[in-house]
Amino acid sequence: MSVIELKYGERTLTCTLPEAQVLRPRHLTPPLSAEDLVRQSLAAPLGSPCLAEIVQPGERVVIVTSDITRYTGSEVYLPILVDHLNGCGIADKDIEILIALGIHRPQTEQEHRKILGPLYRRICVSDHNCDNPADLVTLGRTAGGIPVTVNRKVTEADRVIVTGTAGFHYFAGFGGGRKGLVPGVASRETCMATHFAVFNPPEIGGKHPHAVTGVLAGNPVHAALLEAARMIGPDFVLNTVLSPRKELLGVTCGELDQAHLAACRQVQELYAIPLKEPFDLAVVSCGGYPKDINFIQAHKALDYGVGALKPGGTLILLAACADGFGNGTFFNWFRYQDLQEFEKQLRQHYEINGQTAYATLLKGRKYRLILVSELGAEETRQMGIEKAADLDEALRMAYKGLSKNPRTVAIPDGGSVLPVLA
Repeated sequence: MSVIELKYGERTLTCTLPEAQVLRPRHLTPPLSAEDLVRQSLAAPLGSPCLAEIVQPGERVVIVTSDITRYTGSEVYLPILVDHLNGCGIADKDIEILIALGIHRPQTEQEHRKILGPLYRRICVSDHNCDNPADLVTLGRTAGGIPVTVNRKVTEADRVIVTGTAGFHYFAGFGGGRKGLVPGVASRETCMATHFAVFNPPEIGGKHPHAVTGVLAGNPVHAALLEAARMIGPDFVLNTVLSPRKELLGVTCGELDQAHLAACRQVQELYAIPLKEPFDLAVVSCGGYPKDINFIQAHKALDYGVGALKPGGTLILLAACADGFGNGTFFNWFRYQDLQEFEKQLRQHYEINGQTAYATLLKGRKYRLILVSELGAEETRQMGIEKAADLDEALRMAYKGLSKNPRTVAIPDGGSVLPVLA
């Protein structure tokens, strides 16, 4: 018997699974304190001069950082970064922190406080708004014709520093790096156009085979995001790599692509876990708050987790979803229950949330999915998922449809761990 702790929102649940394999990231003790990791990386940037050679006293600097749905360690690295800029002759009044909301909701005062840590009320902070034309500037089009329209503040600043955390992403390959800018501070139209690259041409149909988790080479979404981000011309990047306990395991600084790729390599080494054969049942926790703050965020754990299953296998997902779906238009897409019609409508009226809804329904047709969350039963059913009141009920439901001794895997950090079948 395996007794396993699984996070659910702000709580920790315990379950007993007979002969279950537990998938965990490779264990790594932080080599230095979080603060020293940040300082060490700032002193040895990749593919870029140090900030002291980039910024000049009196210049206006915009620091882009992630919103509350993506924990990055910002309350650790932002104060060190700002102090470093002070040492380069940049005054507090010439620094602004811009929250890269993409198409997410604005942040609350308490969320700003969490993101900025001791910088709150010391440094000016604002939220990106993807829908306000007065806040946006068009830079042109990519080689593929994608319009690149972004927050005016990053175009008018003398220097732009983009920060965030690297981790797996289910069709951009990895988060972090260029995604802090596009979609982070891009217009809604730009967000949609870059993400639309997930699809093959209409005559082929379906999703591009390289637009998948953990793949950058040949990934059309990654290529579109990177080209659009380069049009902004960020001066410096800081990316973190985190443990499931939110410890800083690595920090990479420097040029947009090189610093990001170094962080991605560390993520791959830590979180891509090879499997010899697939399982009948997977019990997956997103990793708790904020990775299960809403269903759109929780979907990442669902997408990674089914990679451990046999065709038609069963997955139980623990995702509190205290903020519901995460976007007001997400659930509307489930009015399309025929997958061909869904794809047709998505191609005609593309939305990122629609892409996540489509991916959810597609998995619901390939696997048996059981959700423990605060979402309603009827809404859950329309998403192609069964609703369970709690983990015990979810397990009872799962076992009824499985063989007597199902091969079982538990993934306590499903929002980070990527099962990879050999």
